[in-house]
Amino acid sequence: MPEPGEIDNVSRPTMTVYSPTGRNTGAAVVVFPGGGYHALAIDLEGTEVCEWLGSKGMTCVLLKYRVPDSGPHEKGGHLINPKAPMALQDAQRTVGLVRFHAVEYHIDPRKIGVLGFSAGGHLVADVSTHFDRRLYAAVDAADRESCRPDFAVALYPGHLWVSLQKFELNPDITVTRQTPPTFLVQAEDDPVDSVKNSLVYYVALKNAGVPVEMHLYAEGKHAFGLRRTNFPITRWPELLETWLRTIGVISP
Repeated sequence: MPEPGEIDNVSRPTMTVYSPTGRNTGAAVVVFPGGGYHALAIDLEGTEVCEWLGSKGMTCVLLKYRVPDSGPHEKGGHLINPKAPMALQDAQRTVGLVRFHAVEYHIDPRKIGVLGFSAGGHLVADVSTHFDRRLYAAVDAADRESCRPDFAVALYPGHLWVSLQKFELNPDITVTRQTPPTFLVQAEDDPVDSVKNSLVYYVALKNAGVPVEMHLYAEGKHAFGLRRTNFPITRWPELLETWLRTIGVISP
C-alpha cells in the first residue's frame, strides 16, 4: 500500500499544467516526484512544488510517470534495471510536449527545465543525458521537438552511485558537455540515498565542463521537499531562485 500522499500502480502517464500566478517569467519546469520507482510522492514532491514554482512566475508541469519498477530500483539488495525504461520515455515525451506547446503555454521554448526528488532526481539525470533519440516510436509532431532540458535540478537523487566498492557513476548516465546546467541539493545524513549519489554526479558534471552548483548540508535527511524544518537546508528554494537568475532563466 502507498504511504499517505503517494500514488502507485500508474500504468498511464499524465501531465498536469500549472499556470504561473502573477508575472509570467516565461520559464517552465517539469517536475518528477520521487518514490523509488515504486510509487510517487505526488503531494510532498509534486503538487506543493508546482504551486511554489507557479508563485514565482514559472509554468509548472507535474508528470505522473509510470510506476512501479519503471526505472532502477532496489530488489534483494541489488540494483535492478527495468526491461523498458518507461519513466525515461515519459520524461522525454513530456519535455517534447511542453516545448511543442510553448506558444499555447506562454513559455520560452529555450527555458524549459526539469526538477526531481530522490528517484525523480535520478530521472532528472536520466533525461539530461538521454535526449539524442527517443526511446519509443514517435507519436506525433511533438516528438520531433528536442527533449533536452535547458536546465536541471536534482534534490537528494538516488540510483546514481551504484557500487559500494567504487566511487563510480551509474554507467547508464553518460554525462557530456551537452548535459544541461545542473543544481544539486543533498543532506549528508540522508539515510535513504547516500550523499555519494550527488557527489558522483557532481564530479562527472565538473569533469565534462557542465556548469553545476551543489549545496551539501550536514543535516536534513531525506524527503524534506519544501516543508519547513529547523535545518539550514530548508532554505534551498531561495538558493534555487538565485541560481535560476544567475543562469538567465528568470530575470533579476
